[in-house]
Amino acid sequence: MTLNITVVYSPSPRLVREWNVDLPAGRTARQALIECGVLHEFADLVLDTLKIGIWGKHFGLAHVLNDHDRLEIYRPLRVDPTVARRERFTKQGAKRAGLFAAKRANAKAGYGG
Repeated sequence: MTLNITVVYSPSPRLVREWNVDLPAGRTARQALIECGVLHEFADLVLDTLKIGIWGKHFGLAHVLNDHDRLEIYRPLRVDPTVARRERFTKQGAKRAGLFAAKRANAKAGYGG
């Protein structure tokens, strides 16, 4: 049996590269990454340090693939999401953000509108 695997990597925002590779059954994510050629095209990727997943769920390099898996290589985050959210909240102010936005007179917190 042959597995049809799609390997996806986005080296920068709004740029996505995709490789389709046919592998024998029983192959791992590590083997798929080696065989698809992504490591040759992007020499800055180090195989043993990659964060990968299949259809948005994190897996390790030793994960055995199934037919039609979408193997995704994740970039490191540039900004911590918690810090970014806190900065947005500070910039917008408490009266215009989140649960406090458009609060109806005499309404309970979190039940604005």
